[in-house]
Amino acid sequence: MVHENLIVDIPPPSLHDLSREGIELLVERGPAFLVNGTVLVTGQIERSTSFETGLKNHEAEKDGSWQPDPWVYDDQALVIHIRNKGLVVMTGCGHAGVINTLQQVRSQTGIEQLYAVVGGFHLSGALFEPIIPQTVAALHHLKPAVIVPAHCTGWRAMQQIAQSMPQAYIPNSVGTTFKLMAE
Repeated sequence: MVHENLIVDIPPPSLHDLSREGIELLVERGPAFLVNGTVLVTGQIERSTSFETGLKNHEAEKDGSWQPDPWVYDDQALVIHIRNKGLVVMTGCGHAGVINTLQQVRSQTGIEQLYAVVGGFHLSGALFEPIIPQTVAALHHLKPAVIVPAHCTGWRAMQQIAQSMPQAYIPNSVGTTFKLMAE
């Protein structure tokens, strides 16, 4: 059953509660580094493709009324460079689009070679399934050696990725461990 006017109020975590538990938050819109500069956090993902245009059905209350809010800017990815292999990009839910994310990562790092893309590609459901062909074509062009789509990618997208790039596609499930190592 679809509820068109469903309002889900998801309050942000309490900064006071997090601090009390010893959790240090880094609030940053731009890129940042973690783990002694070895892990890049992308910051907000810019929308650069013609087909990954945001969440069309997402709204936010602004100035007392509900307004379209397609740019979920909280979307970020983690990036690690594996020597002699390329970038490993780990997405969350991929609201910004996996191709937008990969393009930004390549631009931020100056490294073109993609070794692995792991995570959600946000291609499930009627709003996002129409862009599966463009996404798969762009992935094919970017040539990552390993593609591990997860949770919100959806079965149809996973099947098309597997058919288009069988040498790169790796199915995953809860508990799967991947070792991506330098040569």
